[in-house]
Amino acid sequence: MKFNRQHIPGLALAFTLSLGALYAAGLPWFSQLGLSALTLAIVGGMVLGNTVYPRIAVHSHAGIAFAKGHILRLGIIMFGFKLTFQDIAAVGVGGILIDACVLTSTFFLAFWLGRRKLGLDEQSVILIGAGSSICGAAAILATEPVIKAQAEKVAVAVATVVVFGTLAMFLYPLLFSMTHALGVSEFAFGIFTGSTVHEVAQAVAAGRAVSEQAATSAVITKMIRVMMLAPFLMILSAWLNRRHNSDKR
Repeated sequence: MKFNRQHIPGLALAFTLSLGALYAAGLPWFSQLGLSALTLAIVGGMVLGNTVYPRIAVHSHAGIAFAKGHILRLGIIMFGFKLTFQDIAAVGVGGILIDACVLTSTFFLAFWLGRRKLGLDEQSVILIGAGSSICGAAAILATEPVIKAQAEKVAVAVATVVVFGTLAMFLYPLLFSMTHALGVSEFAFGIFTGSTVHEVAQAVAAGRAVSEQAATSAVITKMIRVMMLAPFLMILSAWLNRRHNSDKR
């Protein structure tokens, strides 16, 4: 899809929403709650999508689709540039393996529980599993075009990871106060935080509530997890294509 003038209204709408979310995320009330600009932009988009957007969808759809596809993928790539090899070395091979194990086990557990025990549809299970195992709402939005998910299922998945991620942000510092007496270091708890909390901002908030050292290791571990989004999407796409081809036979 090449850029043309038809994309301008939708891109202007997305840009305005992004600026508003960035501004709101810097306000004390939102920052203390650990709500990132991404989370606020998603909530704002949900509100607009159910109020104003239906009236302007004809003129804005092309630009919104361009933003959801090309610009979102570019943003994910640039997000990974924040992480250096020195950062990765700081948490060591153990931190990378922990991230990989948490990602894999969380996704397959979510898939198994959702399909076998809760009776959820496959799209919802994949979206919730991706958001919970990798990087919250960003992973859900990146997974959406791969599985061609319906908008309402994306909204439910985003709400799920936001709620549980926010709860974790407040509960993790309490958990550290209990585990620290057992010998768990601030650095190790930061790795645990970064490998399990959904959103980057939530991981930072939970880590800083413990100490700066915990926050640092949490951010590095979390960023490594974010970098695993690209190979995850490639594997997911290959699996879906292979299953689709098998069903045709």
